Amino acid sequence: MPILHRTSLLSLLLVPLGLVASGVAQAATTYYVRTDGGTATQCNGRSDAAYPGSGTGRSCAWKHPFYALPPKGPARIAGGDTLIIGGGSYMMGQGAPGAVNCNAASCFMTKIPNGPSSTSKTRILGKSGTTPKLWATERATRMINLEGSSNVEIGNLEITDRSDCVYDHSVSSARCKTSSAPYGQWGRVGIYARASSNVYLHDLNIHGMAHMGINAGGLSNWTLERVRINKNGKAGWDANVGDSISNNSGTIVLRDVEIAWNGCGERWQTGAIWACWAQSRGGYGDGLGTYYTGGKWLIEDSFIHHNTSDGLDLRYMDGKEDTTVTIRRVHAVGNAGNQVKVRGNALIENSVLVGNCTYWTGKHYMLSGDNCRASGNTLQFVLTPSDDVTVRHNTITGQGGVLVSAHEGDSATRIRMQNNVLVGFPRWDGGGQTSAFYTANKSVGVSWGGNLMWKVRNGFCPSGSTCGKSPMLKNMTLSSFDATPLSGSPVRDKVLKLDAVPRDFLLQPRPSGLKSDIGAYEMQ
Repeated sequence: MPILHRTSLLSLLLVPLGLVASGVAQAATTYYVRTDGGTATQCNGRSDAAYPGSGTGRSCAWKHPFYALPPKGPARIAGGDTLIIGGGSYMMGQGAPGAVNCNAASCFMTKIPNGPSSTSKTRILGKSGTTPKLWATERATRMINLEGSSNVEIGNLEITDRSDCVYDHSVSSARCKTSSAPYGQWGRVGIYARASSNVYLHDLNIHGMAHMGINAGGLSNWTLERVRINKNGKAGWDANVGDSISNNSGTIVLRDVEIAWNGCGERWQTGAIWACWAQSRGGYGDGLGTYYTGGKWLIEDSFIHHNTSDGLDLRYMDGKEDTTVTIRRVHAVGNAGNQVKVRGNALIENSVLVGNCTYWTGKHYMLSGDNCRASGNTLQFVLTPSDDVTVRHNTITGQGGVLVSAHEGDSATRIRMQNNVLVGFPRWDGGGQTSAFYTANKSVGVSWGGNLMWKVRNGFCPSGSTCGKSPMLKNMTLSSFDATPLSGSPVRDKVLKLDAVPRDFLLQPRPSGLKSDIGAYEMQ
């Protein structure tokens, strides 16, 4: 199925950037791991060299990350040090080199030591030009351990396991073995974190974990760039690590991230998805979901698709005045629930949101009740008093109850709908055409300007909109929707420029003529 995207978003192979530093480490040591290295007795880890075959305390690399960060500790590297992991494959869990004094559940790297400051981080990096693979075995509960770790950089790694199974799946043939050892070559979580701040994750491929790609909450000032979180058995990123400790703060940035096919197992030898499930069978399936949280969230240039529940579920933002969500240049498509869900202050711009929420019908272990959960509304807002919400220069379509829906709020809440293309389709439940917009609280202030409405329920046409004209997009079938305007489209050169939106979905200049195009694209 053709899927709309920016070229960089769909590159399925991450570009290894190697040693990208987030700051300048001072008085720090660089350590090395390589598959032909030695033990902590044989090598001191301070040289990128193989173990020569004899002797102790030699200047050579360790042969496994566990020698740097032994299960249950103490770490052999200090805060601010750099650990360079050479190319190759490293089994992580019980039975791996350096895994001593740990049972199956506790056989994971000790916490990464805190860096001295936000500009002098402890760094765990794959060697430039390689992408080392860390793979879990014997039900390892986590791979990268950031519990209480701050001022850390992790980059250029593949994190996975070597089993097709899904943790606690409702179907026995798909379920991971947990009753007795040996458990098999599977692990629960790729990256675990809580009480963690000033962390930079980049160029990571986290896939095929039995439970979750990332389980991280209680964070402050985290940035993810060029990270893939795909095909993890229950969820992509679940931010709930305990009711009282999951609240995030500071800035949380996801940039050039792909979150896809979560709620599915992965055939580890082929990469194919299987055993997809969701809430009706006891699964979950969000691409990203949080518990109650604050912070200033920025998600941009990202592709969120084909998760078995919501794509981006930020329903549990705390709604405080200093809490915001900005979603910019995001393509969300094929998620079984809402494509994007946000509570509180929000800005949605230059994005393509395609609510084909029946994509999963009849696939794997998905049930009819999993289709279009929460009415399958493409863009769902949950408002709090005095919220400020802006939706501008997006192309939004779908088959749910409503394309853009807003609940709660008060008379001081404001929603601005500017320069969007809204395209309706028949509802998934046979209830007629999808509605363009709905707000449950009629006292909420809603303003409209420069939008194009096509085939929405009751021909809804707010003042200042273009209505009754097809937007003439490249592909207007829901299953293969392509929002690129064709020549002669009525969206082109139609609205006055917004100084705050100088680029479009593809980062092209906006406008390219005297006026801007309606929707996510600005044709050049």
